[in-house]
Parts: sequence; structure tokens; C-alpha cells
Amino acid sequence: MPSILLKSAKIIDQESPFHHQTKDILIEKGSITRIEDTISTADQVINRTNLHVSNGFFDSSVCFGEPGFEERETLSNGVTTARRSGFTSFLLNPNLNPITDTSSAVKFLQQQVETQLINIKPLGALTKGFDGKNLAELYDMQMAGAVGFYDFKKPIADANLFKIALQYVKSFDGLLFSFPQDKSIIGHAQVNEDEFTTYIGLKGMPNLGEELQIARDLYILEYTGGRLHIPNLSTKNAVALIKEAKAKGLKVTCSVALPHLFFTSEKLESFDSKYKILPPLRTQVDVEALKEAVKAGIIDMVTCDHEPMDEEHKQLEFENASFGSLGLESAFSVLNTLFDTEKALELLTKSKTHFGITASKIDINQRADLSLFNPNSEYIFQQEHIFSKSKNAIFLSEHLKGKVLGSIYNDSFYEN
Repeated sequence: MPSILLKSAKIIDQESPFHHQTKDILIEKGSITRIEDTISTADQVINRTNLHVSNGFFDSSVCFGEPGFEERETLSNGVTTARRSGFTSFLLNPNLNPITDTSSAVKFLQQQVETQLINIKPLGALTKGFDGKNLAELYDMQMAGAVGFYDFKKPIADANLFKIALQYVKSFDGLLFSFPQDKSIIGHAQVNEDEFTTYIGLKGMPNLGEELQIARDLYILEYTGGRLHIPNLSTKNAVALIKEAKAKGLKVTCSVALPHLFFTSEKLESFDSKYKILPPLRTQVDVEALKEAVKAGIIDMVTCDHEPMDEEHKQLEFENASFGSLGLESAFSVLNTLFDTEKALELLTKSKTHFGITASKIDINQRADLSLFNPNSEYIFQQEHIFSKSKNAIFLSEHLKGKVLGSIYNDSFYEN
């Protein structure tokens, strides 16, 4: 195993005794063996301008395509994309073909990925085939390695089924995900319901559709107990509901997708399908409320919501195009543009523990799990910055600050 030497790397890790210090870091056999002012030699030397290093990035919502949708993304290229984007671990959504709703499907995914290269934690489906009617084999999937249960972006309409699921997984400390959307309210709408989208003639989803589902889920959680994660918050009132639930002591966490902190529905003036995501882009009032909730810790984590889509499903008229956008490649840059670098890194690393992933600190004799970046580099995000097989990136053409230089996990190094 070749040794890796990081030259003059500024360490950003609040748990490290070397926090905010610029040091040489030597990695041998997958572990950090020396951190000193000067280290002279190694098999591979990384010497980059304004090199910074943090704990490896993590994301709670990543989609690939394999098995079943390899035209969107393969596991192999998806891992390369994640690593080159600074991510060394993430949760993999179950929206595959076949859907990840059995223990054998969970084991298959784990067997396909080289564990020395990246730490992928599969999510299992909550219901069989995402049918919303019959619970999948939740206990068996958790024993096989699933860290939670989620019918990806499909709400559970049956309140009693949701109640039973929460009660059942309590016995083995399982974690349910519930997508915040009441289908009976939103129907087949494509965008947010607001003055602007009404003006351009697109059928809108009212905020009520999200908030009713969250209110219902939290009420049931208060009755049953257990653990619940609500992904993709996108409205101001949704934040208020989460804040109230946490004040009551409910075991609920939540996330917001990066586009909902950056864009408003006014981007839809171009009818460009890259802006078609679910939940839809909301208003400036919602954007500001979400950003404040992130700063205050009411929203626990931010996700890039990486969802590759092939051209046949994305390059269509707006109303016919599929929802979804890439996010891994631009995640650090967007967060570093929205917040200061330390907050961006906190959002990219701290939420691992919510899903039972141990975070190593940057110290001697610790496992190498590192992201490398230059926080001051400014650029326009373009096609050349996309590593994914699909190209449906919502942040294309945006001016961003901060570039990922690569990542180190165990003894593997992916470089940009």
C-alpha cells in the first residue's frame, strides 16, 4: 500500500488537536501516522495551492441507477463521482430496479461496492415495491445493513400503516423516513403554487401539501414514539412544525436539499427542466426561513439530493420531464457560497452520527477519512465539472466559491 503525504494542509476539524493548524500529514496503510510541520518523503505527495483538509463528506440522500437504471448511473461511476466530489460516505436510496425491499437486495448492494473505497449505507424500502400498502421486511433489512426505511419521494398515505410501522421498528431501534407530501392536496402539479408560477401558467403545489403531511406524521410519532427522519423540508411553516416537535422532545430529524436554499420558483421563467425538482422550488420567504433554520440547528442536515436522470427523461417539455437533479459535484461549493467554510464543513460531516456512522478525527493513529479542498477558489459550474453519467445539474452556470480537490479514504486517493 503506497504512503500518501499531504503537504502544507490546513486542518479544519474541531475534534482534532491540530484544528486550524497547517501541517504535513502522512498516511500509511490507511491510517494517519504522522502530523508534523515538515515531513520529507512518501510514495505519493499531494502539494496543492491553499490545500485544506477536513473529515470526509457525508450525504443523507444519494441515488444511483444500478441495478435496473444503469443508463442514469452505475455503481462504479457513482462511487468515482462521490469520491472526486469529496464524499467518502453516504446513504443510498432504494429507488432501483428491483427496489431495495429485501435483505438480499441490501446484501447485493453491499457486495457490489469495494468497502475500502467508500462507505455506502443502503436504505431499504418502507413498503414492498413502494406500494404504500404492505410493509417490507424491515427487521431483516436492518440486520443485513440497512440504516433506515424510505419509500423514496413517495408519501405514505395510509396513516394506520405509518403508525404500525413506527410501532414495529421501535423494537429494534429502526429509523423511518417519511417524504413530506400529501398527494391528495398536490395532485399532478409540477411547481410551487405562488403568484409567479400562476403568472407563467404552471399548475402549482401549495405549501399546505407538505405541511399537512408533516403535521400528521409528527402527531402519529408523538402517539407511538420511535425515530423519524423527514427529508426535503421546503417551506417556512414546515420549519415551525419541526421546531415545535423538537421542543416536545420527539425523536425527529430533518433535512433540506441544497436547491431550496439557493433558488426560488422565479428560476422557472425559462421553463428549463433542470429546475424541476421535488419538492418544487419555493418562494424567497421560504428560502430565508430554511437558511435561518439551518443556522439555528432546527434543520439537522443539508443534502445535495443527488438524483441522476438520463436525457430521455429530463430533456423534455417542462411538464413531461422527470423531477431530479445532480448534486454531489457541486455540494461543497454551494454550501461554501451560502455559508462560511466552517459551517459548510459542519453540514457536510456532522450528520453521520444520526445514522450510526462513526466519524474519525484528524489525528495520529486515526483512520484516513479526509476531504481535500480550496475554500477560496471561485468558478462557474459547467459541464466539465460533472463526473456523473447523467448531466441534469440544477447548478449549471452558477458562480460558486470553493473547489473540492479530492478525497482520501483508507489508502485510496481520488484527485481532481
